Amino acid sequence: MAGNPNGEAIVARADKGVPGGAIPHGRIEDLYALIVGCILLTLGLALLRAAGLVTGGIAGVALLVSYLVPLPAGLLFTIINIPFFAFAWRAMGPGFMLKTMAVNAGIALFSIALRASLSISVVEPVFAAIVGGTVIGMGILALARHGAGVGGTGVVTLWLQKRHGINAGLTQIALDVVILGVSLLVIDGRALLWSALSAAAISGILIAWHRPGRYTGF
Repeated sequence: MAGNPNGEAIVARADKGVPGGAIPHGRIEDLYALIVGCILLTLGLALLRAAGLVTGGIAGVALLVSYLVPLPAGLLFTIINIPFFAFAWRAMGPGFMLKTMAVNAGIALFSIALRASLSISVVEPVFAAIVGGTVIGMGILALARHGAGVGGTGVVTLWLQKRHGINAGLTQIALDVVILGVSLLVIDGRALLWSALSAAAISGILIAWHRPGRYTGF
């Protein structure tokens, strides 16, 4: 009987000490994923900002503050995240924290570059909510798959999933409810509804694809 080539490959990788036959990501792959994640997050923030919306997580906090102070949302994103870096170190380890710091620096730089290179004059709120939220969710997913996060509430949700098996997407929904509730101080009820849709789009990505056992690379 012929052997299973895929099964033999998995066994061979397991014999080399790779758990479950998973193929580790290389440094170049990690760097590429971090850049892609930064780009996706920056584009998503730009869409939501152009539509006058907020969203959940640290991105929502940054957008909310951007309507009150004349600074780019990406730069505010990084500034607000600074207190969370110490928590990232303690909760997820120094490697995760350093990658998260690099991500925040990248988001700030890409946001400045985007402001100088792209102007979004008109965007429908429903489009911004669905597409912007989905793009941000994919950016967060790309970062998480390569041992990084965006900081803020993302660090908290990833830590809870790692330590206690609590789904990161479901935890994020609970935190998003609080952030969106506070946003009523700045935006109106209609914008709040679209903002809630954007938060749901982000969480939907994490609920669907950031689950234990769903991904074998690391």
